[in-house]
Amino acid sequence: MPGPLDGVLIVDLSRVVAGPQATMALADLGARVIKVEQPGTGDETRGWGPPFAGEDGVSTYYLSINRNKESITLDLKSDEGRETLERLVRHADVLAENFRTGVLDRLGFPVERLHELNPRLIVLSITGFGHDGPEGGRPGYDAIMQGEAGIMSVTGPPGTPSKVGLSIADILAAGNATSGVLAALYERTRTGRGSVVRTSLLASVVGAHMYQGTRWTVAGEVPESVGNDHPTIAPYGTFRCKDGQIQIGVANQNLWRRFAPLVGLDAGDPRYATIPDRSANRAELTADIERVLAGDAREAWLDRLNAAGVPAGSIRSIDEVYTWEQTRSQGLVIEVDHPTLGRIELPGPPLRFDGAEPRAHTAPPLLGEHTGAVLAWLDEMDAKDEEQGRSQ
Repeated sequence: MPGPLDGVLIVDLSRVVAGPQATMALADLGARVIKVEQPGTGDETRGWGPPFAGEDGVSTYYLSINRNKESITLDLKSDEGRETLERLVRHADVLAENFRTGVLDRLGFPVERLHELNPRLIVLSITGFGHDGPEGGRPGYDAIMQGEAGIMSVTGPPGTPSKVGLSIADILAAGNATSGVLAALYERTRTGRGSVVRTSLLASVVGAHMYQGTRWTVAGEVPESVGNDHPTIAPYGTFRCKDGQIQIGVANQNLWRRFAPLVGLDAGDPRYATIPDRSANRAELTADIERVLAGDAREAWLDRLNAAGVPAGSIRSIDEVYTWEQTRSQGLVIEVDHPTLGRIELPGPPLRFDGAEPRAHTAPPLLGEHTGAVLAWLDEMDAKDEEQGRSQ
């Protein structure tokens, strides 16, 4: 079934994570995404492993961010490759790239040239540190940015800067890129012209600082890591039970009044009466809670907390998440037919639309799998354009 972006063509020059994640999100929404890759090697993530799957050694990393795309190979340093890219640009709605600043210009495709070829083209550019400024040309992989943009300083046990266990800077940048493209497509319906959408890993992480940012910009307080606790709210974090740990989030006074009796505490105890009180006496509060939680198992406590309407949850391993009935009920696990691996399961898209049937997804493509088909399609499109030109 067609998605909301049916008929939108995206030429995807991006690789690694942020760009491919963004174009995959747009492909999930129905856009046609033609992934342009370097002959012989392709996207770097094709070689990122282990783990690799199948006899041909398919990278599971690559599989995670490239569903619903077509792959063609072009040598953009050759005349033939640049000519083919020009043809693609003429028919495209969006061109996505995450090269370092200046690379696309050196290949002969500055923004001005792209808009000469296609005035309606939307150009999506994702960089590490931003396209300008004193450090705009620096390369910016996710792990570097987690340190540079402050994530590591507020993550992990106190005094132990830690990175998040997934590519969070890339994923945030992809989300901003996706929303920027959607806004530009909408704007084009009014102006008839394309535009340039720019975001970066740095901008995306800083834009997600939320209360950690205003702790410094407004209150002058430098945030520090507090492990699994919340820096402001208590009790809010990980707590030990008889047979392991659970997560509990008591984020307001109403929840506190429900929670306190469950663990034998007086909701009006002056040590814990308000959120600032509880935060100031966090260590003592945690000890009082865990003393009671130690008397029963995790599942028993989760049942009690959920029955009382207190947010609480398990700490699931990744395999448990993908076998969880709730995950599958939300369409977050999909099946695709891969050319060499056969039927495989992949993480699914996070959006659903009421009344729309679930779309059929395609497997992440083999390197250059669609080169012949795309070139044949370009020949057809160019021939139509010539015929229309003669008839006018």
